Amino acid sequence: MLVTKELVRDQLLAYLNHTITLAQLVDWAEDALNEGDLEAQNSEALRDVIARLGLADVQEFGLSWDDCYEFLARLGYQVQVRVTPATA
Repeated sequence: MLVTKELVRDQLLAYLNHTITLAQLVDWAEDALNEGDLEAQNSEALRDVIARLGLADVQEFGLSWDDCYEFLARLGYQVQVRVTPATA
């Protein structure tokens, strides 16, 4: 599997949007780090972000909104928050 900044972005957004759980994000990060090939042009940032995501289930590390914001910014994304009405 080729691990790109877009793939990491999609995983973080899935977590933030409650499409995947923290446990699923951590499992994905561990698999990506162990079995994935990191995109060459962003390999250092990808390795750092994915390694940190792999530790997010450890109480001392956790995963805050600020962490996610910082990871996305480091990968070259600008984060904006929108609030939409909940459907009944």
